[in-house]
Formats: sequence, structure tokens, C-alpha cells
Amino acid sequence: MHPSRAPPSRGLKDTPQLCWPRPPPEPPPSSAPWGKGRAYGRGMRMDRDEDRDEGRDKDGGRGRSLRQPGLRPPRSAPWLPLPNASLPAGLLVAARPSVCPAKAWGRPDPRGTRLFGQSCHRPVGQRASQEPGSRGLPEGVEYIPTRKKGKNPMKPVGVAWYSLYAHTRLGYLFYQRQVKKARERYPHGHSVPQPYCFPGVKILPIPVLSNNYSYLVIDTGSSQAAVIDPSDPLAVQAAIEEEGVMLEAIFCTHKHWDHSGGNDALCQKHNSCRVYGSALDAIPQLTNPLADREKVSVGCLTFEALSTPGHTVGHMVYVLDGGPFGSPPCLFSGDLLFLAGCGRPFEGSPETMLASLDLAMGLGEDTLLWPGHEYALECLTFASLLELDNSALEQKLQWAVQQRQEKRSTCPSTLGEEQTYNPFLRTHRPELQEALGLWQGGGEDPDAFRARVLKEVRRRKDLYQAT
Repeated sequence: MHPSRAPPSRGLKDTPQLCWPRPPPEPPPSSAPWGKGRAYGRGMRMDRDEDRDEGRDKDGGRGRSLRQPGLRPPRSAPWLPLPNASLPAGLLVAARPSVCPAKAWGRPDPRGTRLFGQSCHRPVGQRASQEPGSRGLPEGVEYIPTRKKGKNPMKPVGVAWYSLYAHTRLGYLFYQRQVKKARERYPHGHSVPQPYCFPGVKILPIPVLSNNYSYLVIDTGSSQAAVIDPSDPLAVQAAIEEEGVMLEAIFCTHKHWDHSGGNDALCQKHNSCRVYGSALDAIPQLTNPLADREKVSVGCLTFEALSTPGHTVGHMVYVLDGGPFGSPPCLFSGDLLFLAGCGRPFEGSPETMLASLDLAMGLGEDTLLWPGHEYALECLTFASLLELDNSALEQKLQWAVQQRQEKRSTCPSTLGEEQTYNPFLRTHRPELQEALGLWQGGGEDPDAFRARVLKEVRRRKDLYQAT
């Protein structure tokens, strides 16, 4: 769905810890309070505050293993948290001999941790299957991808929640909650906007929600403008008023509320504004359904709609023709493609998503990529775990770290750049295939093999979670 970043070091309060088991104290009396908690299969997860339920990008769940093969718990330290900088984002916890929650030991675990051991849903001694990348963990330590503060909860909840989010009013209510909390947490946006100007055209990224981008594209000659994916109508309207332009068109890449939630309010404010998008997606206030390859003009701006199903069945991207302005084409990719990443195929197969990615890559290496989310740091970090010797990837990651430390946007990149480090666009590369342990079978269609590679990259990305 719907469905971020080296960020500043977080405090212990908000960060999962790697904790070695310590001998439990004397058993508490049977009446001792256990605190609030919910049973989740293999143990108990302590309740967390509602901030942990906030919107997670639909690029997928994120979990990461920690490669520290020499790590062993010192006998003299019963409670040993690792420094924040070295913590895994996929939670690593020591297996314990009982399911007693942390409060029974006299010390609460950090929010979001799960205590594992004997379970009412699994026989004693049965271990979860080890995930790729978890090799080298100390004995008794298990890799467990967890949810993160400020992220989309759809990954752990799964298909049932996505169906509710995408097809019922529950999705809109959840979106409203996202907007409210993002306005409180990021009153000036999650990133510093950096306008991009060519002779006759101006592109203004508008940071909205916790990691989304809307884009205001202005024909500076006529002061007519179009907006792509207006998530927060207040933020978009503020940009329109500051630039002193007339909003003529809204281009929606897909139906998810974090990309279309501002349509209604903006249409009420701007009576002549038209809403464009695919008829296959239930886009709010859609007035002008578009077909594949159809073109729309706003002032001197010309946008071409390309059908790119996968994330949703009606997902579209929009390409701004830069020829009249002496600029390269500009791809507004929504949740199809991010810097070093791509969206989750909620409503499509790996083959469908691969075909959509190939379509986008056919636009040319100089095409500027304007994605729907600020996911650069975590996507680059994940990619660096797959290709350890990719110098282009290493340089881009160092640049992204500096950008995000200063809260600056990482947009745009180019499609030519993306081919050098984005694993979702490198399914044809032998080095990536080897890193994933995949080889083309005899007689296997090359595109079918690439779809299999894409599926494995997607699976690993869903288990990855950036610190």
C-alpha cells in the first residue's frame, strides 16, 4: 500500500535491543501483575504506544540481520545492550526457557520486543526457520523482523488489513490519523524541499506525512500548475499559495489514501481542477480516466500516462516531456519505483511488476526519477547487504547518509544511476543472482528467471528493517 534513512541515533527507549538472558529472580507470587500484553503465537509482545502503529511505507516490511559471528554473552554481564549504532533493525533476542514477560523479571523490555521461548502454539524446542542473512548469530539468538515507529503496519497484519485499507472506510480513517500525527511530528515536513528549475518549468517536492512526496509542477510562463499525488491538502495548498499559481490538474498514480487523500479538499478549493488517473483504481474524485500512453497538457506542460500495474492493478506513472524546456524527461513514479527500491506488488505478480519496471526503464538513462516516498537511505542500506563490492552503491549510500543527516531530500536520481545500484532493476546481473544463490535453469525463459530473482529480492526486502 501505501504503502525511510544515516538517521540520527535513537535513544534506547525507541530502539530494539540485543539482550542476553539473565537469571530470573525468585518466582513472583501468583497474584503479581503481568502488565498489559497480547499473546502472539510464540510468546508475549508488550503493548506499545500508538505511535508505533503509524503509517508504514508500502515498499514493504523491513528487517535486517546482524552479522557478528564472534559475539558471545560475557558471563559477568547479565544485561548487556549493544550500542545504538550497531543494533539490528530486525529484532535479535535471546531464546529464553520460559514465556514469562519481561515485567516478571523486574525489567521492561524496549517497546516492540518479543520474548520467545516455550509457546502455547509451538512445541518446546521447536525453532523458527532461520532467515537468509542470519548466519553467524550467537547460539540461542533468533532473528525476528519487527515493526517500527512511524511505519506502515500492513506488512505484519498482511492481506486482510490491506483489503480493509484499500477497499473500506477504515483505510480513510487510518489515513486521517496518519495526517494528524505527521502534522504534529513534522510541522515543516519530514525533509527540506529543494525546488528543481528549468527554463519555463519548476518542480517543487512537497514532503507530506512521515515519508511521502507530493510534487507541484509549474509552468512558469502561464503560472498554471499540476500536482502529483496530493497526500496532505493543507501542505499542497500552502505551496500553491506561496508560489502564486493556479492548480489545473491532479495526477494520481494510484488509489491508496497516502497518494490520493487530498483530492477532495483540493477540488473543493479549485473548481476548475481536474483529477486524472486510471479507471481501474478507485481514485477519489476521479474526473478524467486515462488510458495507457494518453497525454494531458497543462499550460505548456505535457504529461504522458503509462500503465504500470503491480503495486495496484491500476497503478500509473506520469512522464513530463522535458523537450520544450531543454531538460530530460521527468518520471513521477508513485509507488512503482523508489531510489534503490520499488513498491510491493500488492495486486500483481512478480512477472507483472517486472514488466512495469522494464517499461519505466525504457524511458532512457537521463530520465529524472521523482519517487512517491523518501526511502533512499533504507533501500540503499538493504542493497549494500546484497552487493558488498558495488562501488557505485557505496558512494550513493554515503551521499544519502549526508543528505538525510541534514534532513534534505534525496530526489531526484536518474534511471541511469538506478541501474547501477537498485537491486530491483538489476535482476539480469550475474553478481546479484549469485549473491541470492539463484541460477537459471536449463530451458528457463530469461524473463521468467528474472521474475524469480525479483521475487527473492522482494522477499528479502520485506524481511529487512533499517535501523
